[in-house]
Amino acid sequence: MAGGATRPDCWEEIQKHNLRTDKWLVIDRKVYNITKWSSRHPGGHRVIGHYAGEDATDAFRAFHRDLDFVRKFMKPLLIGELAPEEPSQDHGKNSQITEDFQALRKTAEDMNLFESNHLFFLLLLAHIIVMESIAWFTIFYFGNGWVPTVITAFVLATSQAQAGWLQHDYGHLSVFKKSTWNHVVHKFIIGHLKGASANWWNHRHFQHHAKPNIFHKDPDVNMLHVFVLGEWQPVEYGKKKLKYLPYNHQHEYFFLIGPPLLIPLYFQYQIIMTMIVRKDWVDLAWAISYYARFFITYIPFYGVLGAIIFLNFIRFLESHWFVWVTQMNHIVMEIDREPYRDWFSSQLAATCNVEQSFFNDWFSGHLNFQIEHHLFPTMPRHNFHKVAPLVKSLCAKYGIEYQEKPLLRALQDIIRSLKKSGELWLDAYLHK
Repeated sequence: MAGGATRPDCWEEIQKHNLRTDKWLVIDRKVYNITKWSSRHPGGHRVIGHYAGEDATDAFRAFHRDLDFVRKFMKPLLIGELAPEEPSQDHGKNSQITEDFQALRKTAEDMNLFESNHLFFLLLLAHIIVMESIAWFTIFYFGNGWVPTVITAFVLATSQAQAGWLQHDYGHLSVFKKSTWNHVVHKFIIGHLKGASANWWNHRHFQHHAKPNIFHKDPDVNMLHVFVLGEWQPVEYGKKKLKYLPYNHQHEYFFLIGPPLLIPLYFQYQIIMTMIVRKDWVDLAWAISYYARFFITYIPFYGVLGAIIFLNFIRFLESHWFVWVTQMNHIVMEIDREPYRDWFSSQLAATCNVEQSFFNDWFSGHLNFQIEHHLFPTMPRHNFHKVAPLVKSLCAKYGIEYQEKPLLRALQDIIRSLKKSGELWLDAYLHK
């Protein structure tokens, strides 16, 4: 047992085991030593390590479809159980909210809100394939002039964005009951339809869900010194006189290096490097199948160099769509160090919603219901609007703010929050 003769039945002891080389966590009051096993965790070692020294019950239930199957792997890791006098939650987290949220989850299960409508997802896939076909036909019929090329690029950017939302559904295991089927279709959509890596996405995205907007745990708020986010980080940078870029202008240079470059430059490089470094040949084969299909389709019209430029222009367009939609729910919310909150409160602090409409649902892949998606990552997106009233009432009971806003205001708030963080940095840089 890690820690010698120590007894794994009290929080004081469990909380000490939150190191890279020594990790315990608690699920349903049972204590597990995941130190050695975490490297074999299918969701990646980081996401499970982010809960070391904590209760991970709600996260465990949120991420896994087949709990009985997963528990088979957990039996050998069991090292004890919380003593009867110990609370179920660590760090003084609100156990009443946790109990109420677990009751809410049970209600959602009883309402069959975790059952997916396969026709819904089939139609989404069909409309992506139709767009890909229209794109090819436009160039085939009208030729490779400027007008058909630009129209086709917009059609393909739309199909890419929609394929991005659809791979997200399968990546979260929200379509099929069997995890294996979700994984297979996920590899096809993210690999063959988008040229990206399922494993890269899983390892990155699940960390974001486990600890949203928490520095050193959520990779989506690791801005590599390009932006400063929230209220704590800009002040820290300012006090330490860190000025990698003029952050007081970040709300302006965001337009130049944020939406235009994330997918064509940063993600594209990171995905290819990750597959090669991790020797992920399966994902690499799927990605190659995408590039092969794209170049076989468009080299006859544009030549090799022309097809490469065309591909990057499509990704440039898609990148704008992706960045604005994904940031409108998170970058405007609290971004800080680990505050140790219960699952429900931590997800509400880091996410906000955008009003429902047919267009907003389609445009954002139902991520306008980001709150519900974060609370129930395996719930099919067509059911978010059904569980939303239950979530709102639980928020009202505990005085937790449930933020919902119009689409345009949500997009404007991204710039407002960057401006505010930049001003905090400048003030600290000059005066502290």
